[in-house]
Amino acid sequence: MFAPADVLSRLIADDPTRPALTFYEDTPGDTHGERIELSRKVLATWVAKAANALQEGLDCEPGTVVLLDVPSPHWRLTYWALAIWSVGATLTLDASEGADVMVTTAPDCPAARDADEVIAVSLPALSRSFGPDLRTGIMDEAREIASFGDSFSPWDEPEPSQAALVCDGERTAYQDVVPGSGPTAADGASRRRLLITSTDPARCLHQLLGCWAELGSAVLVRGSQPALSQDRMLSEGVDALA
Repeated sequence: MFAPADVLSRLIADDPTRPALTFYEDTPGDTHGERIELSRKVLATWVAKAANALQEGLDCEPGTVVLLDVPSPHWRLTYWALAIWSVGATLTLDASEGADVMVTTAPDCPAARDADEVIAVSLPALSRSFGPDLRTGIMDEAREIASFGDSFSPWDEPEPSQAALVCDGERTAYQDVVPGSGPTAADGASRRRLLITSTDPARCLHQLLGCWAELGSAVLVRGSQPALSQDRMLSEGVDALA
């Protein structure tokens, strides 16, 4: 089985310094104009910290259902998804699934009030806290995630047939969640630079896993028309569109 955690490990083994993703925020608001670039090593560090927060802080393991409610495409969506898969939990995008844990940018929404545990995610890159109105008992990612370790070891591994992703009632097993049957870039031959603009988180994550399985990197753009700017595509070295 070639799982999401294997994809990240292979990226690191190939070259930890190469870019894993570059994110542009083109939507109106406080974060408009942000550009964030994560190397493979930096992405792995974010994933490890988030995975440790889930495992050590909230006892997540295979069988735990985690509802992920973060905008797509977004760099924070990517490391939380990989963290959920690193602990062997089931990532659901369906609020009706009955989640044990919810990772969300809206900790006061009805689904968050129904979840056993909630992690509040603040989107701005330099956030140091979610804000003063956070309810007692909610983990404030911006304030707390830095305290968790930079490396991660799972307590247990998921079964290949266990659901890795649930979206619109459709369940995708761990053995099937990475597109194809595993690494497809012979000797790192692909290394494509893929532009992703999908607002569908399942599609975005599928495209990312496929790109990374080929040792490529991605440019994520949250917004619309500027994403297709020829100057941006040229400056970022984009050579493929999702």
